[in-house]
Amino acid sequence: MSSGKELAEGSSSSPTDYQGHQQPTTPSRYESQKRRDWNTFGQYLKNQRPPVPLSQCNCNHVLEFLRYLDQFGKTKVHLQGCMFFGQPEPPAPCTCPLRQAWGSLDALIGRLRAAYEENGGSPETNPFASGAIRVYLREVRECQAKARGIPYKKKKKKTTQTKGNDESSSTVHFS
Repeated sequence: MSSGKELAEGSSSSPTDYQGHQQPTTPSRYESQKRRDWNTFGQYLKNQRPPVPLSQCNCNHVLEFLRYLDQFGKTKVHLQGCMFFGQPEPPAPCTCPLRQAWGSLDALIGRLRAAYEENGGSPETNPFASGAIRVYLREVRECQAKARGIPYKKKKKKTTQTKGNDESSSTVHFS
């Protein structure tokens, strides 16, 4: 049984009730979202005609799911012929479609990729890890960047440099 001090200080062990039984801990926001996404994808497969068993799911089903989700998107993606194409902040409304933002799709695929393997799928057959999915996400990112006039740049890892030293931090010194 946990002492009051451990509970107050945030013990790393799972909480126990008065009889010493383990109580389930509240899942993190990420875990809750991952479970919700997994259930949504499973429901999507069941609603297909004919229904698709998870064991027969492939990257094409995943791509169809991502396109299906676009109808619920909130990101305005200007079409090539729109006068606001390439403008990050257009001055007036237009009729261009709302889509899922690239970042949302990328995060979704990451959660579904993890959930697939946590639910017994093998990494070798993971449809969320397919090259076709990576290509699709890259195309969505590039298309949205052009449409909004905002280039997506990879975040560069910060390098620590020593102050007061004119030589490059990558120089190897021999003594």
